[in-house]
Amino acid sequence: MAPSDRPFIPVRIAVLTVSDTRTLADDKSGQTLADRIAEAGHILADRAIVTDDKDKIREKVLAWSRDEKVDVVVTTGGTGFTGRDVTPEALEPIFDKRMDGFSEVFHRISYDKIGTSTVQSRATGGVVNATFVFVLPGSPGACRDAWDGILKSQLDYRHTPCNFVEIMPRLDEHLRRGGKS
Repeated sequence: MAPSDRPFIPVRIAVLTVSDTRTLADDKSGQTLADRIAEAGHILADRAIVTDDKDKIREKVLAWSRDEKVDVVVTTGGTGFTGRDVTPEALEPIFDKRMDGFSEVFHRISYDKIGTSTVQSRATGGVVNATFVFVLPGSPGACRDAWDGILKSQLDYRHTPCNFVEIMPRLDEHLRRGGKS
């Protein structure tokens, strides 16, 4: 099938905001992601806010990674260097596979916008229970950069030469057959 003949396949994406101060009413970064997910034709599978607590972050992402109605988790917040920034510490230990290229490309895009300030982010990505997990900074600008510069195309089955959607059915080859564990 020629790339232009590929159909669009909507992906089910959950958005987690990590913050001690935000609510859904004032969560600009989570809303930025939710809006872009909808504009791209994907499905917002769920949206939540948890405090900057490693156990709460990990628990929510693990629950979504086991949910058949969630293909991708995108978190926003908690990637800096302050004492409360613990999202990478919460999630990297549960990655089945780490996606170093996501962080590298994110920083390249970010550098073009904010220069050397990009080094203050510990954005990362990986796979947990056959679910893609992307860990973004808490600013709306960083969420826009990650979505527009990486996720929008990689979560589009029509994107060539390759994309995340086409490999999703094979992410659980090391797990039990027939679904997520």
